[in-house]
Amino acid sequence: MTADPHPSRRWALVTGASLGIGESFARRLAADGWNLVLVARDFTRLDALATELAGRHGGEVKTIPADLSTDDGCAVVERRLTTVPPVELLVNNAGISLNTPFVRSTVADEARLVRLNVLAVLRLTHAALGPMIERGEGAVINVSSVAGFGVPMPGSTYSASKAWVTNFSESIGQSVAPLGVRVMALCPGYTRTGYHERAGIDMSRTPAWMWLRADDVVDEGLRDLGKGKLVSVPGWKYKLAVAGLRHAPKRLLRGAVRDTRGKVDRARG
Repeated sequence: MTADPHPSRRWALVTGASLGIGESFARRLAADGWNLVLVARDFTRLDALATELAGRHGGEVKTIPADLSTDDGCAVVERRLTTVPPVELLVNNAGISLNTPFVRSTVADEARLVRLNVLAVLRLTHAALGPMIERGEGAVINVSSVAGFGVPMPGSTYSASKAWVTNFSESIGQSVAPLGVRVMALCPGYTRTGYHERAGIDMSRTPAWMWLRADDVVDEGLRDLGKGKLVSVPGWKYKLAVAGLRHAPKRLLRGAVRDTRGKVDRARG
């Protein structure tokens, strides 16, 4: 039998782990010697990923099929976060967007977005922090978005939900840092994950230079977590963009958003 190169493996829990940034987190953490709990709705993809990572890296990889937009889905993950072996890193990555303006959307769809993007993040962060604070160590990464900075795109609840995630993470991160626990918002820009295609969002006009690789987002996020940052914005281009959004007059930003929206609408005919 080959000896485990990571005899003191820690546990990490990743939501939305079957695709995109969540899958990249799972692959990176497994390679770094973490045991994993992977959470997603798609059990087939989740189980295949768990089998692959356990076979390749030798650690334990458990799965929890759950829809975090539901009370039952959150509850089963909360139970794991408050039991042993302790979870030392939580990555709240699960989230959705809607390819429908708010005024043409349904209350049911909008409520599901808020439950997943906001309430699930709140619930799982709260569940994880109690045991982490008792031990005096641990970390939470809440995956947000640059869409949460500055002026939101008209008609979108998504950007409002991500603004909440970033603000929440900064606030909680400041309060628990003296207790040895870290909370950080990871705010990527456009990232090639298949997310937009699954949501039915046409991104064909987005310039190639604006796209990030999911693996690069994860690498920079973990580095920034290690540095104790409260907010991580991967990619120097997005760092500049966020700096501008945070300091530019709101009236100018609103004008730029309206102009961009008008050009898109005219292009669509």
